[in-house]
Amino acid sequence: MPKILIVEDEKILLEILKDYFLNDGYEVVEASDGKAALELFQQYEIDLIILDIMLPEMDGWSVCRRIRKTSDVPLIMLTARVDEDDTLLGFELGADDYVTKPYSPAVLLARAKRLIESRARTNHMTSTNHSLIINGIHIHFPSRSIIVDDQQVSLTHTEFEILAYLMQNQGIVISREQLIMKIWGYAYAGDDRTLNTHIRNLRTKLGNKAPHITTVVRAGYKFVDSL
Repeated sequence: MPKILIVEDEKILLEILKDYFLNDGYEVVEASDGKAALELFQQYEIDLIILDIMLPEMDGWSVCRRIRKTSDVPLIMLTARVDEDDTLLGFELGADDYVTKPYSPAVLLARAKRLIESRARTNHMTSTNHSLIINGIHIHFPSRSIIVDDQQVSLTHTEFEILAYLMQNQGIVISREQLIMKIWGYAYAGDDRTLNTHIRNLRTKLGNKAPHITTVVRAGYKFVDSL
């Protein structure tokens, strides 16, 4: 049974979210401040985090930074702020999705479920597809690890899914719409900069292998074997 960590300091919202996830069969661990969230994350095997930004003790930005140092667990950030720069900062820090208050708990549940299911599919690759190696980039699916020229690279859940999907379809142009539906499972409501930010972060982490992810103007993205 997947375990969800919900970090929310507004008690009513916390209880509403908790009920939604419990009723759908998930286990729920809850925290009302950032420091408690980090302690619980170390204590339990968490499958997904729902993280409010405005928290006492330690804000959501700081919690996200700390978690991303050691884990690629799927993470959805919640905020009452509507500044697009805040949204992009969340993605740059490693958030996989971003939801602005007020929101529908049912929609949030659907987004969380999508992230958990996409991770589960990757973790259950068949024995003949444990690894994918192209030009010095090595994906090991069971451990969700990335090795680039013999050096381990830490990717977020979403960055891993984007890279894996592009490499599995090397040489094929993947439209932005295809990529969004594959990764998020719905027509993302944010502007185009959301996907751009994930691609930019991924390229930065790939270093000199970044040019293998090419932008095809007015078409999408393509992973190319040779440069």
